[in-house]
Amino acid sequence: MADGHYYIKKDLRFIISNKSNSFSMYDNVGAIIVEEDMGEVMVEEYPFVHVVTTVPSPIQEVVPKPQEDWLPVSDSRKEVPSPQEGWLPITESRKGGAFTSAFHLLASGIGIQAFLLPVAFSKLGWFWGIACLLLAFAWQLYTKWLLVQLHEPGPGTRYSRYLHLSVVAFGPKLGKLLALFPVMYLSGGTCVMLINYGGGSMELLFRTVCGDSSCIANKLTGAEWFMVFTCLAIIVAQLPNLNSMAGVSLLGAATAISYCTFLWILSITKGRPAGVSYSPPEAESRMARIGEVLTAIGMIALAFRGHNVVLEIQGTMPSNPKHPSQEPMWRGVIVSCSITAACLFPLAIAGYWAYGNRIPANGGLLSAFSEFHGQNTKKLVMRMIYLLIVVNSLCSYQIYAMPVFDNLEFRYISKKNKPCSRWVRAAIRVFFGGLTTFIAVAVSFLGSLGPLIGGIALPLTLAYPCFMWIAIKKPRQYGAMWYLNLGLGCSGIILSVLLVAAAVWKIVDKGIDASFFNTHLSPLLKPPQS
Repeated sequence: MADGHYYIKKDLRFIISNKSNSFSMYDNVGAIIVEEDMGEVMVEEYPFVHVVTTVPSPIQEVVPKPQEDWLPVSDSRKEVPSPQEGWLPITESRKGGAFTSAFHLLASGIGIQAFLLPVAFSKLGWFWGIACLLLAFAWQLYTKWLLVQLHEPGPGTRYSRYLHLSVVAFGPKLGKLLALFPVMYLSGGTCVMLINYGGGSMELLFRTVCGDSSCIANKLTGAEWFMVFTCLAIIVAQLPNLNSMAGVSLLGAATAISYCTFLWILSITKGRPAGVSYSPPEAESRMARIGEVLTAIGMIALAFRGHNVVLEIQGTMPSNPKHPSQEPMWRGVIVSCSITAACLFPLAIAGYWAYGNRIPANGGLLSAFSEFHGQNTKKLVMRMIYLLIVVNSLCSYQIYAMPVFDNLEFRYISKKNKPCSRWVRAAIRVFFGGLTTFIAVAVSFLGSLGPLIGGIALPLTLAYPCFMWIAIKKPRQYGAMWYLNLGLGCSGIILSVLLVAAAVWKIVDKGIDASFFNTHLSPLLKPPQS
């Protein structure tokens, strides 16, 4: 056995460090107690215990001759990843840093859902609108901090997928029950909505460019525009892993920042339409008013997204005991959240100032701008906004699709015990793109169910990270951190229940246009029909 290198068993993932006749053994859930008995070294497994024992005999007496299930590791407490980790697109390349994490977080965190913030303000008013926006921002920033810390809770242990962390914290059955649907919806469902937004924006872009009804772009149906968008998304998705998407995420972040900034600046410079008021609209009944308030709170809470990919983004970073991945990841979170706040707060405040309660209840800021100022705005400006939305949707699609790609490839390599070839990886991406396009075309009214499904998935952002911290970190019972996380977790669950109840009540009271295979522009993109 070479000096400075020892051997570990793959299934236990031990890490051995040797310092002056003393050594420690660790695994991914605890440690090994080493003790001497009758002149021989005995090794026993004790979870969650750390003992360092001085052994006068050489290390060869402890570790037998290496067999096929033993792996060489260096003389340091490094993470020893499973070979399969290097085959999957999320953890295939771990060369990321603070800047790349910021790019990924911005591309996944800022989206067209921010256009609904002025609508929420129109229901809540100035004071409660700003107060709820500040509270939601602080709350989601704290839960991101929890996820960053839980990604690597101990030496040699990393959880690079939200579902894996949920299973570790809550157990195999409960963990999958709580997290599987929200994670898959926030990945696949978001990709479906991005096809809707991106394809619709592409259609509007070519309409403003062509103008003439004889132009071939005006003859394409909504479903065909969805397919055009998906084809472009699949081409971009051929990049092999999440870390290789850093340039795509940078472009997505830049375009999101640009169209948010353009819209709130244009809304101010164009002036307010006549008859703007800041009084909340009169509701038909007390229950209707409660439903409107809860819906507005849901719009604000759902404006902050991306928690389902935080662990995956951190999984693209290298880590060792001296330089854990938490440090650069937290810097990336701070940068991305600061820029996100600089986009969303002006968008909400300026949008509400410009349109007040005249903003379309089922639309958003872009819809209001198109209705009141579309005629006196240069076509070049509108083309630029639509183009930015298309590019941002293409880039965001890649980030949210990556957990699904990773899961599908994991199924493949688990059966074949070999990495995916380039053609298999391409086929998986084409399959997922076709599936999401079919859903976008078949269930084009999915956006109308957004408040309902978003309310179901909300605990993944605001509640589960708090409970995971208690389950894994085990803070002192009845201490400050215990009370804080328990309180926030329970509040997140209660808020989720209220939002789901409000969404169900609205569907029952107002109904939805549940027409299958009838594609139409999202209300967030077009002015309401008179």
